[in-house]
Amino acid sequence: MNLNIKSAEGRLGILLPGMGAVATTFIAGVYAVNKGISKPIGSTTQMGRIRIGKRTDNNTPLIKDFIPLADIKNIAFGGWDLFNDNVYQSAVNAGVLDRYTLEQLKPELEAIKPMKAVFDKKYVIKLDGPNVKTGATKMDLAEQLRQDIRDFKAKNNCDRLVMVWCGSTEIYIQESAVHQTIESLENGLRNNDENIPSSMIYAYAALMEKVPYANGAPNLSADIPALVALAKQNNVPICGKDFKTGQTLIKTIVAPGLKTRNLGIAGWFSTNILGNRDGAVLDDPASFKTKEVSKLSVLEDILEPEKHPDLYKDLYHKVRIDYYPPRGDNKEGWDNIDIFGWMGYPMQIKIDFLCRDSILAAPLVLDLAIFLDLAQRSNMSGVQEWLSFYFKSPQEKAHGLKPMHDIFKQEMKLQNTLRHLQGEDLITHLGLNYEYL
Repeated sequence: MNLNIKSAEGRLGILLPGMGAVATTFIAGVYAVNKGISKPIGSTTQMGRIRIGKRTDNNTPLIKDFIPLADIKNIAFGGWDLFNDNVYQSAVNAGVLDRYTLEQLKPELEAIKPMKAVFDKKYVIKLDGPNVKTGATKMDLAEQLRQDIRDFKAKNNCDRLVMVWCGSTEIYIQESAVHQTIESLENGLRNNDENIPSSMIYAYAALMEKVPYANGAPNLSADIPALVALAKQNNVPICGKDFKTGQTLIKTIVAPGLKTRNLGIAGWFSTNILGNRDGAVLDDPASFKTKEVSKLSVLEDILEPEKHPDLYKDLYHKVRIDYYPPRGDNKEGWDNIDIFGWMGYPMQIKIDFLCRDSILAAPLVLDLAIFLDLAQRSNMSGVQEWLSFYFKSPQEKAHGLKPMHDIFKQEMKLQNTLRHLQGEDLITHLGLNYEYL
């Protein structure tokens, strides 16, 4: 074991701003796994394997057996929501999991009740609820969150904490002067600056309490110079933004393959129908703008049209999301891809992905919490690029640097980071030292 990694023993607390469909599906899933009702399918920390050494060594342990990770049987769950339903009630309302499964988990889920949320309808126009904090300033609200964090840690006998944003998409906000330094952000909090949304207040509170923070929505949140600086100052890891689940997951799988084979793309039309709370929020144009920017950036960054003008400079990329209540959490994403090959001859690819939004997102919440805890125990602070694997809009260490979206390169970076932490050789796939015997 690498002696630089602190012990994973003790209790890990996972705090979740937003305890709707994604959060409740995640929590119920962990309890189901711990009771032997289900398997942690989709979780890299629980089911993923990692190659150590040469292929001929046949050494591919489970990641959780290779590097010291927090035990999911020793986790405490908490969070905030603008509705005061307990996790069981919220899971029933979300309609993601069947009642038979939920009834087996009812005592554990009913015991988890949300704390009052920091919420301002100005930033999520389509939502409103009664379980909301009040305060004279945004700094006052941040201090209330900090006290919540301290109280939760003490009440639940937690040794370490992690926060993962599972709340809604806020209206589109661009980086501005208030976001540039820790001092300007704190002045903005005291003066109720309109460019500081609720998610940013949570991120500030987490970092001030030295709690790692991941952002599962496309909100600006911790992706500003001030909070990156605060994360480094307080030696806290951060990552985000926007869980990579449905349609964008498919794009980061398909687009690298087309680029690798030097096939051209004339157009990529993507449309979604979704009926859960996220769909209702995205029915507001201001919130949709935030999501659209996140989803549109993926193809351009993967394909690099400026470097491959003959293949991608005229690419037309369109993304739509339509709120359709009958579908609930079962999102459907259609992609029509117009490609061209040798001598410019056109071809088409059509994908119809009938997915379950929260089922795909839940294991990402688990992995991010587990890996962020590992990062903090390994004295890794600031932006964690190796966790780009989980996001549509990964944060980057250098301001202005284009993110890496290719999921296969992201996986290689994640696994090589784990190898590095354990002092193992990195895998380069050169294969120069193999010989036929």
